[in-house]
Amino acid sequence: MNIGIPKERRPFEFRVGLTPAGVQMLVEQGHICYVEHEAGLAAGFVDQEYENAGARIVYSPHEVFGRADLLLKVARPTLEEINWLRPGSAVAGLLHLTSARQEKIEALLKSQITAIAFEQVSLSDGTMPIRRPLATIGGVMVPQIAARLLQTDAGGKGMLLGGVVGVPPAEVVIIGAGVTGTAATKGFVGMGAHVTVLDTNIAALERLYDHFPSVLTLISNPINLRRVLSYADVLVGAVLVPHQRSPIVITREMVKLMKPRSIIIDMSIDEGGCVETSRPTTHDRPTYIEEGVVHYCVPNVPSVIARTATYAYVNAAFPYIQELANKGVERAIQEDAALGVAVATHRGQTVHLSRLTPAA
Repeated sequence: MNIGIPKERRPFEFRVGLTPAGVQMLVEQGHICYVEHEAGLAAGFVDQEYENAGARIVYSPHEVFGRADLLLKVARPTLEEINWLRPGSAVAGLLHLTSARQEKIEALLKSQITAIAFEQVSLSDGTMPIRRPLATIGGVMVPQIAARLLQTDAGGKGMLLGGVVGVPPAEVVIIGAGVTGTAATKGFVGMGAHVTVLDTNIAALERLYDHFPSVLTLISNPINLRRVLSYADVLVGAVLVPHQRSPIVITREMVKLMKPRSIIIDMSIDEGGCVETSRPTTHDRPTYIEEGVVHYCVPNVPSVIARTATYAYVNAAFPYIQELANKGVERAIQEDAALGVAVATHRGQTVHLSRLTPAA
């Protein structure tokens, strides 16, 4: 199979779809890997490493897209990139098509592209093996982001997360006790913040409480949400509904309950966001103020630790990449139910794709 690894073109997307080690394993199995010039440079992988692994370096995006039977990306392709894909080929990556613009879906359908959203790969027990490590990275990064945003020079309230003797710590509220919420909880507790976690799943709250008994846990409902928002210095949205856009659980009226210069970090923004006042931002301009509250809504948070995030992503995705290459896309998505539920478009039809509000 011809496999393409392009350079990511979205602003501030520094990861790459395959490491040199991954290329070497695929080449040894008889596949041809076309790697675009400097595709891995931002993640610390130079062209020579890919060449040593057996890749063919190409210097035109049109060539890497046009040659690929299977294109391995990280971020959702732009409309221009979709038009570069050869009709009938396949693209796999962290596509987040539930929040894509309709014109992109239509372009994928028109060219009969098989789009495989790796973040939606799901095992029979409901776990999402490719999303999990990246969700963990995002959760680990949240406390350091919050600590910076609480500083006066960043527009925050001028607070230290853990407080000091005689001065109380920051009040952190996390909505969602899943992978991201749990990783964030661990970091915030370690930094000395006072943490409250809400979820609709009491079993998830029990698991979290077993590890962090100092954390206040509450069932997520409008009454409890309004209660905790009234005192939150930092609100973290970590809500995920598999295969769907994230539901809005924090309305604008709820945001108005928060104290001025409090922080909202919406980690659900890559699936549309769970806060009504959220809209996507970028790493160079990560925040804005709405209703007097600082909002941080960067969709690709792990991208700025590109090397770690690339390794974590490829480690989790490679068994499925290998399956797609060795079996062929059609057979792989039919035989592996975990891959099958990640198919968003196929043969000119939408498959597992529930969409609401478009993003970009």
